[in-house]
Amino acid sequence: MELSAEQREELLRVLKARFEKNMNRHEGLEWAKVQAKLEANSEKLWSLHEMERTGGEPDVVGYDKKTGEYIFCDCSAESPKGRRNVCYDREGQQAREKQGVYPAGNVIDMATAMGIELLTEEQYRELQKLGNFDTKTSSWVKTPAEIRKLGGALFADRRYGQLFVYHNSAPTFYSARGFRGSLRV
Repeated sequence: MELSAEQREELLRVLKARFEKNMNRHEGLEWAKVQAKLEANSEKLWSLHEMERTGGEPDVVGYDKKTGEYIFCDCSAESPKGRRNVCYDREGQQAREKQGVYPAGNVIDMATAMGIELLTEEQYRELQKLGNFDTKTSSWVKTPAEIRKLGGALFADRRYGQLFVYHNSAPTFYSARGFRGSLRV
């Protein structure tokens, strides 16, 4: 999972432009330090490329002083287009497929394949402090095990100027529901 030199250069150019355009998301951070960290982590660059390729528009949203890691998150206005029509997890996907209905995949497997983490409800709330996201779409969020054991899964969006967290059964999928991820570099 290596990017070509051209892909790396293009991705870094896109990330730098987004970083500079949205300084409110990462006040006090410097692009040169972020870029140095990225260039030292080709596996993380590949994950960011996947986030970008699927429409996530990843950007730096924080810095963890304890670990020295920059935190990237999908900052597309709406849930990433390349990650919609998905059930919450493999169990939910298989339940739909047994009914003869075929979703585009599932959130848990897609995030794992991309090398990213599904946003928790808390991370989703923090993201919403940086802008108005998911005003027309919704995004699955990490679901507590006790809810999942009962067949449910959580998703969130912004409507009427407010953030809402809802539940659905894990096998459901919609053309306007995808997922957002985060990556530590």
